[in-house]
Amino acid sequence: MLAARRRHVQIASVTRCVEPEWLDELPATDRRAIQSRRDLRRLNTVMGHARFIANALRNYPNWNGRIIDLGGGDGRFLLKVARSLGKGQRDVEAMLIDRLDLVAKEAVREFESLGWRLAIKVGDVFEVLAEMPKQADGAIMSNLFLHHFGESQLRRLLGLQSERAGIVIACEPRRSAMALVASRLVGLLGCNAVTRHDAIASVRAGFANSDLTASWSDAANWSIQERALGSFSHGFICRRKAG
Repeated sequence: MLAARRRHVQIASVTRCVEPEWLDELPATDRRAIQSRRDLRRLNTVMGHARFIANALRNYPNWNGRIIDLGGGDGRFLLKVARSLGKGQRDVEAMLIDRLDLVAKEAVREFESLGWRLAIKVGDVFEVLAEMPKQADGAIMSNLFLHHFGESQLRRLLGLQSERAGIVIACEPRRSAMALVASRLVGLLGCNAVTRHDAIASVRAGFANSDLTASWSDAANWSIQERALGSFSHGFICRRKAG
């Protein structure tokens, strides 16, 4: 089923194994894909990624109410971030970039009720970002997205972000023995075969130590925090330095 082609990437002397995940290869309307997206929403709640991103935004007021979500899927994760920020953060211009248009009209209305205006860009993330103007403010976020890319693509993607934001925030799988064990147990939470496969693949492709910092090309002009989030997640925050 959905044969995987592995790419081994050497980062900071630790080998990542990047391979296609089944959810990315299934049609969006496939019942297994629909169930897997539900699984991911449940796992995201357990891992607390939305709170991490919301807290990073609170601590960086210069994002000026403009945010881009890379690989945002159906928009439900971004909606969790919006709710975590609360009603005090209104009049937000949000853009969701994904290769598929999965955002339901109900989700768009929920954003509007929070004072957020959501634009949806369907296409290749590299092409969409490259077409956007360069700027030194605003925020770019991603959740469980960067680990899909090998080293050369990762460097390119982070470079595009650094030219178009004042803060870049990412939550990713943590590459560790404990996280790998946990990834083999997600079936106990009711996750289907697609999610069970992808959970293991995502940990193998995940990040540890300063992997993402090593792929950031302009470290001198940014304040970078990269650390473990609990036992299973990896957080990355880059804030542009003043001036």
